[in-house]
Amino acid sequence: MLQHDSNVEVARLQSDITALLGMVQENIVFNFKQRNDTVKLDMVTVNPKHEQSFLFHSTTGIDKADALRKMLEYIQTNYHHENSMTVQWMKVGENKLQTSYFRALNMYEALDKFYYERDLNQYKIFSISLNPVS
Repeated sequence: MLQHDSNVEVARLQSDITALLGMVQENIVFNFKQRNDTVKLDMVTVNPKHEQSFLFHSTTGIDKADALRKMLEYIQTNYHHENSMTVQWMKVGENKLQTSYFRALNMYEALDKFYYERDLNQYKIFSISLNPVS
């Protein structure tokens, strides 16, 4: 009997998530953090245009594969039902206005995703708008 290789399952789930979102692997980062008896997954997307990363979504599981399965389930069932928002922003010291898009329940969650692992004083938000439903 072959022993189950959890790394193979983790790799497959990461590939499935990337394909479901229609993104390339280089633009998605899976940050795993062990917390007592659970694993927290922060999935981060990288925008190749302005080379900034933003939180996509977080899940918690009993191990990496479980957290990834929950992320896949979130994308399949909830992601497209959340509000689509546009954030216009600029990094302090630069003079180019950037535009980023988020799926979030409200503008506060969109800002949390924007500011994930960032210094709040290094960015200026010019606008947050709810995109029309199509």
